[in-house]
Amino acid sequence: MILSPSLLSSDFGRLEQELKALEDAGLTWVHWDVMDGMFVPNITFGPPVIKRLRKASKLFFDVHLMIREPERYLTDFADAGADLLVVHAESSPHLDRTLREIRRLGMRAGVALNPSTPVCALENVIDLLDLVLVMSVNPGFGGQSFIRQSLSKIRRIADMLRAADSKALIEVDGGVDPDNAPELLRAGAGVLVSGSAFFNFPPYAERLRTFALSCGTQGGLPVAPAL
Repeated sequence: MILSPSLLSSDFGRLEQELKALEDAGLTWVHWDVMDGMFVPNITFGPPVIKRLRKASKLFFDVHLMIREPERYLTDFADAGADLLVVHAESSPHLDRTLREIRRLGMRAGVALNPSTPVCALENVIDLLDLVLVMSVNPGFGGQSFIRQSLSKIRRIADMLRAADSKALIEVDGGVDPDNAPELLRAGAGVLVSGSAFFNFPPYAERLRTFALSCGTQGGLPVAPAL
């Protein structure tokens, strides 16, 4: 299991220090929620911020685009230093082309599904996926409650990936905390995104340990990306 703390819940005035604190605590991934105020009702950060902080961090940059027409900005995020770029199935009418371009630019490719989006949206692009992101809240804001129906969705996606002999990881974002983390892993998740349930409970090394213990991982969580 990989924990990818969402910077949406971090201190925006201290992003460089926050990234360093995550590294020092033993984290290896960090989740960037990029919002444009149109696809979701909120605005966060874009390529210039990520590019500036890429120089200050060795973390695996897990970049989640909650934006309209993501295909217009793929090169910008590649140049900014994204390691993994996740686009929403609902926002890209030419999903196959978008995923191929992400990979051509040297990034890992992922698809995100909103709570109401069926898993069949993945059927024709499975061979292009390094990761599937299951939104377990409606995207746009942090601190929301976990949608329980997401568990059955994760199981269906896990079955679909196994049937296709895919090595893609399943990531879950929204309302993830140490209490529901074990259940998410049992359903088939491999990467957990946690925002307020992580950043609101410093010190970060101790919070990482709490997640690890809840999942029965006494020695801590993985120290290297699985992609």
